[in-house]
Amino acid sequence: QVQPVESGGGLVQAGGSLRLSCAAPGYFFDSYAVGWFRQAPGKEREFVSSISWDGANTYYADSVKGRFTISRDNAKTTVYLQMNSLKSEDTAVYYCTKDRFSGVVVTTADSWGQGTQVTVSS
Repeated sequence: QVQPVESGGGLVQAGGSLRLSCAAPGYFFDSYAVGWFRQAPGKEREFVSSISWDGANTYYADSVKGRFTISRDNAKTTVYLQMNSLKSEDTAVYYCTKDRFSGVVVTTADSWGQGTQVTVSS
């Protein structure tokens, strides 16, 4: 089973920035929407952002709108999440996945990667 690989997490001070990357074989992401999710300790996994297959449509959780930007490079088969103005409440393990069927939104997740830890110190 193909799994995406997340990277780019780390420890950052509040107000700082990180850029996460999600890489997978070309055929895995091709023609599908890709999304970022996160899971904080003791909480359920939650939606963060997603992008359509062609990059034309992007969606964000209200909690990150205006601070995070999702993008994709289909040539490099990588999806990015630029995170600015980070807050302590952004601390979580961040995961990416693609939708199993849709090229527009992520409603039915495919396989998950191992995630990348983001820790924001206040």
